[in-house]
Amino acid sequence: MHRGASPFSGVALIVVSACAFGAMAIFARAAYAGGANVTGILAARFAIAGVLLAAVMVATGRRWPRGRPLAVAVGMGAVGYVGQAVCFFAALNHASAGLVALLLYAYPTLVVLLSAAFLGERLTAMKIAILAASFAGLAIMLGGGQGTATGIALALGAAAFYSIYILVGARELAHTDALASTTIVCLSAAVVLSLSALVTEPRFPGAWWGWAAIGAIAIVSTVAAILAFFAGLKRVGPAVASMVSTLEPVITVALAWLVLGESLTPLQLGGGILVLACAALLARARNSG
Repeated sequence: MHRGASPFSGVALIVVSACAFGAMAIFARAAYAGGANVTGILAARFAIAGVLLAAVMVATGRRWPRGRPLAVAVGMGAVGYVGQAVCFFAALNHASAGLVALLLYAYPTLVVLLSAAFLGERLTAMKIAILAASFAGLAIMLGGGQGTATGIALALGAAAFYSIYILVGARELAHTDALASTTIVCLSAAVVLSLSALVTEPRFPGAWWGWAAIGAIAIVSTVAAILAFFAGLKRVGPAVASMVSTLEPVITVALAWLVLGESLTPLQLGGGILVLACAALLARARNSG
């Protein structure tokens, strides 16, 4: 945490980041309505975001990763981030935006399980109880409809990809500048998606507002969201940042209701609240050792 930095300003930045990330599903629906498909949206998103983040890197004189950190960041972008993004955006075609956003927040639970299985992290009685509550919340959400089996599987697939992405990043890039590695991740994702466009026939919007939605995904929900998160992280630390970030699916659910007219059942909302509470508790438990 920076000396002299206001904790309030740090929390405010994380809230801004959560709002920007949370709006992404709404922008995606607009891009789909404009005629775009998953490949078209993601190829444009990562190309625009990668170029803008690279410009920030150059303007601020930051050092680019080299050697193993560079190779790891490229792999994380080419496999982890592409896999997560494809699953998330595809899930929006088969389930409500609110349900997809809430299911993505199964990732803290998966991170804890994978850490115990592969990194030797100890599962305390408290963590086991929180994991059990999180799975109960997921079961409640899945029992209320609002999505096909395909949509649910894709949303959980996005959570799985994101969990692996986080674990690899924490293990391999702990001492690498976060903005630098994120820039490499976005650029490598852009390259992979551009190459995949040769065989997947991407569709781009046929209307200006569809392109505006893609621009919002790249600029607001990627670049601005990432920069705000890192700025807030420096002021409040990872534990607080992780807990405040659980606002993200709440924002998505609220915007989906206001803008798209989507709604979840009271039972699903209760399950979602339980999952988010468990995510915040797991973040606190992991960051406190």
